[in-house]
Amino acid sequence: MITLVAVVMLFVVGAMAALSIDVVTFYTARSEAQLAADGAALAAARVLANSGATSDPNALTDNLMTNAWALAQAVALRVAQQNQVAGTGLTSAQVILPSGPGGTSTNPTVTISVQVTNLPTFFARIWGTKFITVSASATAEAYNPSGANLTGTTIPVAPTCVKPWLLPNIDPSNPPNPIFVTTTGAIAPTATALLGWTFSSPGGAPMSLACPGGNCSGTLPPPGAWQYYPGDPARTFPPPTQAIPSCAPAMTTQYEKSIAGCIETPIACNSTANIDTSNYGNRNRETERAANCVTHASTNQGDQVDPMVTSPPFQFLAGNDNPISGLAGNDVMVSDSLVTVPVFDVGAGPPPFSSPTSPVQIVGFVQLFLNPDGMAAPGFGPNRGKVNTTVINMAGCGTGASGQPILGNGASPVAVRLISP
Repeated sequence: MITLVAVVMLFVVGAMAALSIDVVTFYTARSEAQLAADGAALAAARVLANSGATSDPNALTDNLMTNAWALAQAVALRVAQQNQVAGTGLTSAQVILPSGPGGTSTNPTVTISVQVTNLPTFFARIWGTKFITVSASATAEAYNPSGANLTGTTIPVAPTCVKPWLLPNIDPSNPPNPIFVTTTGAIAPTATALLGWTFSSPGGAPMSLACPGGNCSGTLPPPGAWQYYPGDPARTFPPPTQAIPSCAPAMTTQYEKSIAGCIETPIACNSTANIDTSNYGNRNRETERAANCVTHASTNQGDQVDPMVTSPPFQFLAGNDNPISGLAGNDVMVSDSLVTVPVFDVGAGPPPFSSPTSPVQIVGFVQLFLNPDGMAAPGFGPNRGKVNTTVINMAGCGTGASGQPILGNGASPVAVRLISP
């Protein structure tokens, strides 16, 4: 009996050890593989979102998405290989990338799989099992509501870190045509040319303040293309209280902090935003200072849109003033110079448009790249306050959008989210 019990106990202890060690190891490795797949899918979707391709309804047929996907693949692979499974770094053979994105032009999806086939076992070897396979997959989406009405119900977005510049729904590249069709949220047919439009384009102009001298009191001036109204920091754009960039001169006023820092309050589609109707004579000076602060461009060495890429997919180059050392001249996926600005409804009918009445209704968002100006750039004095921009993305709302808004990701109005698992 003692001999029999000893033999049986050997198998029982072996089984317990296999369950307690090998199974735990298996599930730990499975979790690590899932984290790698999640990170790679989100990174690839972020590249698609920031490329500008989702703002073109014809991105699939125009090869914009194909070109953006080549960048997304490379980033997804690099992100996945930064992870380890069971203490061993992933190889390119263990990361399974699809041949192209799924979904639609405006709402592409990315599915990444991670599979490790040679994970060694410990006590389970007594049953002849030397290696096991762990795998995981994740699907991420770059959601642009502008095209959602073409395929189903439009879910609104609510980006954060929105800058307090309220732009009228007038396409500066084709005025007085709109940027967004207010009823559907779709990008207006003439506004597709706005992608990549910059202050240096033929007929281009910097974004500027609509109120002369910063005086927005009384009757507001009628809306003009690419002329913004300042947002009210007390009711709609509360300035952040921490994580303000360290700049010289320091950001001290609410308006400066709301530009240079991240306003954590989400601004949702179809919500209303209040205009700052005060007489604020320092508005232009503070606009310039804060814009140069957030873009790290006080010496005209901030990040820039790759000059070799004039249409989607856009790429960004780190400048010498980028706060992360060693990045200067290299491609970067995100940049502090990428900002989101709300677009409000100017009403129907031909121009001249009526003066806006606060609050105004948000009908979409544009993602802008703030080009480096520098405090001493030619023609930029302390009272100019003009902001040189490049249009990277557009995201319309549509009056029929319903449901819980999808929170944006930092500076992008094109929300990136995991949709599986």
